[in-house]
Amino acid sequence: MPDIIPATAIPALLASNTPLLDVRAPVEFLHGAFPGAKNLPLLNDHERAAVGKLFKSSGQQAAIDYGHKLVNGHLKEARVKAWERFITTHAGTAVYCYRGGLRSKIVQQWLAETGIRVPRIEGGYKLMRRILIDTIDAAAASTPLLIIAGKTGSGKTHVINDLNNSVDLEGLANHRGSAFGPRVHPQPTQINFENALAIALLRIPYQAAMHLFLEDESRAIGSLSVPESLHNKMLQAPVAVLEESLAQRVNTILQDYIVSNFREFIAANPRNGQQLFSAYLLGSLAKIRHRLGGELHDKLRLVMEAALAMGEDGLPAHAEWIEQLLINYYDPMYEYQLGKKDRRVIFRGDRNELLSWAAHLDQPDQKRRA
Repeated sequence: MPDIIPATAIPALLASNTPLLDVRAPVEFLHGAFPGAKNLPLLNDHERAAVGKLFKSSGQQAAIDYGHKLVNGHLKEARVKAWERFITTHAGTAVYCYRGGLRSKIVQQWLAETGIRVPRIEGGYKLMRRILIDTIDAAAASTPLLIIAGKTGSGKTHVINDLNNSVDLEGLANHRGSAFGPRVHPQPTQINFENALAIALLRIPYQAAMHLFLEDESRAIGSLSVPESLHNKMLQAPVAVLEESLAQRVNTILQDYIVSNFREFIAANPRNGQQLFSAYLLGSLAKIRHRLGGELHDKLRLVMEAALAMGEDGLPAHAEWIEQLLINYYDPMYEYQLGKKDRRVIFRGDRNELLSWAAHLDQPDQKRRA
């Protein structure tokens, strides 16, 4: 096992689900982290601030000596034990700090004293983050994109997840791109979204892909933004339009946004989940009241309230207001937006037709024809 994982090995490391031990302070970890990384700091926030202050006033050695004084005895033993537990239950763990220097070296040394060897990552979080930013820009520059578009409820996200060489941007952003998207779990930070996106590209891997499928998205996905280089490429990419019947789309929305969300709310809040679900659904409708107009909003609200009053038994009854919302609100908006992309459309078809067409594109001799 090497003591240092070099910078050249970082992309493969991040793509491989290698367990990561992040020994930065909690405040650093909250600012930005990698999927699956475990934060077990060498110094907590208060200790890091004190050591940093001394470093500025008295130099590195004084800061090191003070750090050893702060983390000593039972406290040092407890932190080493926590690292040991993680490493022994996560084979192949690699450790890093912010720059891959002093803190991760100390962790290595303390673990070595107990007989445990663990490699540290050259350049630490700072270099890993830089590599991931560059990955997104490189993928945008070099990998042909194919955009999956379709009316609301056509099941674009399901198709994206069934395609090879695809990235589910809404999944990574934990947002379904609608006023009625789930709100049970918060979105990640912008940095964590970008990190997860870049790692998803590395896992494809994007360098070998003849094309990359992405769902048709505006730059904003909830509170997050698709990186500019990638979104600019999306705006120019060919479009495949997923076309499904109104009845199929109503059922997809019923399952994805009503049944699924209802169960999430109940599971997360056993005592008052139904009330919270009702408030979420009515609140989502209220958000678009000014676009619907008062008359349509009030009509849909009455139908929604009647379905909500029936609780779980009334879930199928939500189909009525979903259908009216599609016909009167989402479909006209979609048709207007798609009209601006019409010259880029290279395929139209239902789910099975689109998946068959996409599989055909995977054949090398089809790249020139796409």
